[in-house]
Amino acid sequence: MRRSYTAVSMVFPILKFVAARGFDPESFCRKVSFDSGLLRDADARIPVDELSRLMKEAAALTGDDYIGLYLEGYREPADFGVLGYVMMHAGTIREALDAYVRYYAIVSDGFRLAWEAEGGELVIRFTFDAPALAVRHCAEDMAASVLAMIRRFANRRPEAGEIRFKHEAPPDTAPYLETFGVMPLFGAGENAIRLNRHVLDWPILYADERLRTMFESVADDRQAAMAADAEGPFTGQVLEWLRASLPHGLPTLPQAADHFGVSERTLQLKLRAENTTYSELITQVRRQTAIRLLRQDGISIGEIAFLLHYTEPSAFQNAFKKWTGKSPGQYRRQAAGRSG
Repeated sequence: MRRSYTAVSMVFPILKFVAARGFDPESFCRKVSFDSGLLRDADARIPVDELSRLMKEAAALTGDDYIGLYLEGYREPADFGVLGYVMMHAGTIREALDAYVRYYAIVSDGFRLAWEAEGGELVIRFTFDAPALAVRHCAEDMAASVLAMIRRFANRRPEAGEIRFKHEAPPDTAPYLETFGVMPLFGAGENAIRLNRHVLDWPILYADERLRTMFESVADDRQAAMAADAEGPFTGQVLEWLRASLPHGLPTLPQAADHFGVSERTLQLKLRAENTTYSELITQVRRQTAIRLLRQDGISIGEIAFLLHYTEPSAFQNAFKKWTGKSPGQYRRQAAGRSG
């Protein structure tokens, strides 16, 4: 099973929590055998089970078993790295949530957040791909952090209509009412928050489109670099071949299998062993090429759609908006404004 990792910056709120409870963070790190030197490397990542372990150790040290409810008070946008700055400068809460979904892997590949509008409600669901994170403290931290992020960015307090947790209720549930304003439903089939849908349209206090575009460019580059680092040896070979093939066409799965001298099933199994699929690699090549071409002048969006082998420009536009949350035209204008 593939191991999941998280940005080391996610440790900072835990250390600030420990300090606020009167304990020395450096002594805490030594006590729990955590290398605090990693905190000086902005790009460092640690296994998600290590983050979960540190949260449990901090709860044990301070005697506060509700650490998940309180970490949000010690978390800053900078703790999310470049994702935090993209969200801070998004125009609305809707755009901030879209950015979170788009770039969450920069923070961690062990959990996911998804949102949707259901009738008059905004439903935010979070799931944990890494078993180490599927524990009470982490689920409660996610819920409290999302609500705190909305409050901080919009300078307005969102009122939760309902909060659901998969885990069972602890003996004392009073702290939940104080944190959330409503009593969560425990032992539910999902981890989710329900808010009034109008929250999506709340403007973000700090929004600066110029800075947002700049940070999105950094986030795109960071995400691409992480994807490259995560590539297995066979995945790298397939990607290199797909990029070279792109000017002539996007090879089908049978063509790829023939090129690499294996059966289709073997090719799929080799890619699956490196945590990807052939269709995902096709999408990755298209996305990265589209972003590169949109940053250049002299090539129309219709031409880019043709070069990426879409049958209609509208198909490319729909795909690009799904990848980035923006239309190709919006992305190009923002990129031009940044370079100007």
